[in-house]
Amino acid sequence: MAILHPWADIQPLLGASFGGVMKLIVSALLWMFLAGAALAQTQPPDLVNRANQGTVGVITGMEGGTYARTAADLAILDSDTLRVLPVIGKGSLQNLSDILYLKGIDIGFVQADALTYAEQHNMFPHLTQGVRYIAKLYDEEIHVLARKDIAQLKDLDGQRVNVDVVGSGSAMTAEILLNDLGIHPKVEHERQATGVEELKRGDIAAIIHVGGAPIPLFANVSADTGIHFLTVPMDQTLLSQSYLPSEFNHDTYPSLIPQGATVSTIAVGDVMACFAWPPNTERYNKVARFVDAFFSRFAELQQPPHHPKWHDVNLSAQVAGWTRFAAAQEWLDRKGAPAQTSLQRDFNNFVAVRAGNGELTQSQRDTLFREFLRWRNQRR
Repeated sequence: MAILHPWADIQPLLGASFGGVMKLIVSALLWMFLAGAALAQTQPPDLVNRANQGTVGVITGMEGGTYARTAADLAILDSDTLRVLPVIGKGSLQNLSDILYLKGIDIGFVQADALTYAEQHNMFPHLTQGVRYIAKLYDEEIHVLARKDIAQLKDLDGQRVNVDVVGSGSAMTAEILLNDLGIHPKVEHERQATGVEELKRGDIAAIIHVGGAPIPLFANVSADTGIHFLTVPMDQTLLSQSYLPSEFNHDTYPSLIPQGATVSTIAVGDVMACFAWPPNTERYNKVARFVDAFFSRFAELQQPPHHPKWHDVNLSAQVAGWTRFAAAQEWLDRKGAPAQTSLQRDFNNFVAVRAGNGELTQSQRDTLFREFLRWRNQRR
């Protein structure tokens, strides 16, 4: 492709009022743009193919959230044949859509309850046939931060409550929780950073946010204002939908929870999901390479300076209602669970003590795992 000097074509458009320096600047910028386009078109096809074959797009969460922060840690998997590109997302439901339809997205972080919610609302045709999970990740807690005059969840009936943007995991789980408890607030869908400021001013009664504790967004919220966490009760309906009991304490949020106090809440698991590509296709092989690197080097993610939530992950754990990606299941069948860390060994011992020789369902193991994490944190 020939590179032409562009000034002759654009000079009549600029007019005589522009000085010589401006002409040179505009001319140089246009020349560089055309040169770059020409260079891109003349790259050897094998270099272009190699770069794309090794690139895996990962849709995460909104800036500052647990998804975005843990996905950034995946950069340690980069090699000559693999490059991980985290992309800021808009929440679990949007991430499901992106996994199904968006070009360049191979993997996504999704709340475990998103699959059931999307099916119940007929959001995506043939959803369960279209998505798979690579691994169960950490659990994320439901945070209900309220104004000082709100003492319990039922006080939110008829009140203004922010639940994050439409399509986010927080908005989805908030709807499930509020419907289960029969509470009907005036739901708003501002970004949570805006919601926190509105709460500080007393404009709204509460915010409901789902994320891995501690949430940096709440670091500057002082208990002196009367803002506090509400207890979120667990019931059998929520327990049957893969929610787990959890709690916050002073170590989690020192500015909001007094020493020695705890706040009970519930948590929802997260999964690393992908499209159900047929085996031996190009996109399947790309995700399979990621799986091999992720499982093989998982222990490195549990080392500083990576996010502490990686310590709460058991890669061999199953997710109710989801089907595991074939390459991930084959890896586990072939090599067993990735080199088990002290977390898994301690948990196995914990289960042996609490459950004896009895067989446990996956739901019971998940509940015990949450109990184990609380026990381990107390020991620390």
